[in-house]
Amino acid sequence: MVFRSLGSCGLMIALLFGAGCTKRLTLVELGNRDQVLHLGNGAEPADLDPQTVLGIPESQILYSLFEPLTLLDPVDLHPVPAASTGWEVSSDGLVYTFHLRPDARWSNGDPVTARDWVYSYRRLLTKGLAAQFSYNAFYVANAEEYLTGKITDFAQVGVREMDPLTLEFRLRSPTPFFPSALSAFTLLPVHPGTIEKFGALDRPNTMWTRTGNLVSNGPFMLKDWKPNQFVSVVPNPYYWDRAKVRLKEIRFYGVDSEDSEERMFRAGQIHATYNMPLAKIDLYRAKEPDLLRITEYYGTYYFNFNTRKPPLHDPRVRRALAMTIDRKAIIDNVARAGQQPAFEFAPPGAGGYTPGALVREDRDEARRLLAEAGFPGGRGFPKLELLFNTSEQHRPICEAIQQMWKRELGIDVTLSNQEWKVYLNAMRDGTYDIARAGWIGTVPDPHDYLQNIRSSAGNNFTGWGNADYDRILAESERTPENAARFRLLNQLDEIFVREMPLAPLFHYTRPILIRPSVKGFPGNQRDQRWYKNMYLEPATEDKGRPPGKLGGPVRPLDSPCWPTTLVTCISRP
Repeated sequence: MVFRSLGSCGLMIALLFGAGCTKRLTLVELGNRDQVLHLGNGAEPADLDPQTVLGIPESQILYSLFEPLTLLDPVDLHPVPAASTGWEVSSDGLVYTFHLRPDARWSNGDPVTARDWVYSYRRLLTKGLAAQFSYNAFYVANAEEYLTGKITDFAQVGVREMDPLTLEFRLRSPTPFFPSALSAFTLLPVHPGTIEKFGALDRPNTMWTRTGNLVSNGPFMLKDWKPNQFVSVVPNPYYWDRAKVRLKEIRFYGVDSEDSEERMFRAGQIHATYNMPLAKIDLYRAKEPDLLRITEYYGTYYFNFNTRKPPLHDPRVRRALAMTIDRKAIIDNVARAGQQPAFEFAPPGAGGYTPGALVREDRDEARRLLAEAGFPGGRGFPKLELLFNTSEQHRPICEAIQQMWKRELGIDVTLSNQEWKVYLNAMRDGTYDIARAGWIGTVPDPHDYLQNIRSSAGNNFTGWGNADYDRILAESERTPENAARFRLLNQLDEIFVREMPLAPLFHYTRPILIRPSVKGFPGNQRDQRWYKNMYLEPATEDKGRPPGKLGGPVRPLDSPCWPTTLVTCISRP
C-alpha cells in the first residue's frame, strides 16, 4: 500500500482512511465463505426454455433448474433415477414404465405428476413450437408422425399417464440406451400452468422463462437473470432432495471471451471457467497444474457446409475442403489440449462401434477434385465466408484452416465471428457458407451423431438430404441387434464420406480452470454436473495464492480501493 502526499494533513487522512484500504475479499473468497459458486458459462444464454434452446451454455444452467427422469452418474455415466424412483422395461424392450417421486414438487409447491410429463412431450412435439431438438423424442412410438402431421391425435403417441405417479413410454423399436437418452436437456419437463399463463403450448419465446415467472422442478430455482451479466439460481425449497443441496447460490456468467474469463479467474471473480485460452494451456501446465483440468469430452468439433449454396452444392468441392485439413497440425499447434483427430462424425468406440468409412486427408486428391468441379488451382472459385461464434478458441482454428485452404487449394475464405444469438440465427436461417459447429453426444452410441444429418433433423443446418441415408437410418432404428444395426450404420458412414455435408475436425477434450475449493464437480465425458452435490471448501491453495499470481497482478473487478483522490492502492504479485 502506498499513500500519496496529501500536504500537511496527509498523515491524519492516512490514519483516518488507511484501514479502509485493507484488502477486500474476492468473489471466490466470499463465495467459499458463503457457499456461493461463481461459474463462467460461455455465451449469454439465448433463453432458458429447455425445449427450444440449442447450446451447451444454456444446458449448464438448465440442469440446475430442472430435473429429468434420469441423469447420468457423474463418474461412470450410467443412467440413474432422478425425477423418477426407477423404471421397468418389458421383455420385448418396447415399453418402459417410470415411477415418479411422490415428494417431487415444482418450485411453486405444485406436485410433479405424470400428466405434467405428458404435457411436456406434447409441447415438444407440437409443430408450432419449432423445437429443433424435438427428434430427441423420436424413440417414442409415433412421436415423429405427430410432429410431421401424419397423425393428429396425441393419444396415439407412445407416452401416457397411467396414474399421477406412473408414466409409460411405448417405443417404436427396442432402444437399450433409452434411459440414458432421457437425460437430454430437451426432455426436461415444463410446468403446464406457467406455459399457459404466459402464452400457449405452441408459442416459443414467451416471458415464462424470466425472473419471477419461471417455475422448475430441479434442485435450484431462478433468482435473477441480468442479461449480459449473470444468471443467479438459489435452492428450490420444495425440491425432494433439498437436504443434499449445500450451495446457497450459483451465478452463471455469460462471457464470450476466453481471455476475459481467464482474467476473471485469476482475479478471483469466478471459481471455474467454461473454457480457457488455447495459448495459455501450456503455461498453466507448467506453472499452475493444480488449477488446470483437461478431461475427455464426448463430442466432435466440425464445420457445416451450406449445401444449398454453390459451389458447396457439389460434393466434390466439399470433399476437397475436408480432405485438405491437417487435423494433427491444428491439434498440436493450435488446440493443444490432447484432442483426437476426427476422421468420422461419431467419436471412436461409441457403444463399441467401428466406422465403416473414414474421411481421408489427401491434398493431391483434394486438388484433383476441385479441378474436376471446375476450379483448377482455385481459379474462378468464389470467395466464401467461414462463420464462427465469438471465441478466442475458434478464431485461431478458423485462421489455420483458412490458411490451409489458401495454400493447398488456392481459394480465399474470409472469417466472420458473431455473438452467440446472431450465430445461431444464421445457422437456423441458412444465411452462411461454412460454419463452425460442435455436437456433444447424449448417449454413447453412434446413432446419436448419425441421426443429426438425416433430412428432417432439426440440427441439420447443412441443407443436405439423402433418401438412401434416411431410409437406412430408419431401418437401423428398427433393428434391435447391435451387430446388424452397426452394419447398417456402416452404410451411413460410406454415404457420409462420399457426400461430406460437414467436415469433422477433432474429437473434443474439455480444458477448464477450476479452483481447488470446488468440490463435487468431477470431470467426465459428458460434463454431466450434479449441482446438488457441489459445495465449496476453502482450500490451502486458495488462501495462500494471490489472485494475480499467474501472469502478473490482476485487480479484482470490484476494486478494493478508496477513491484515488485520497488513497492509491497498488496490488503486489
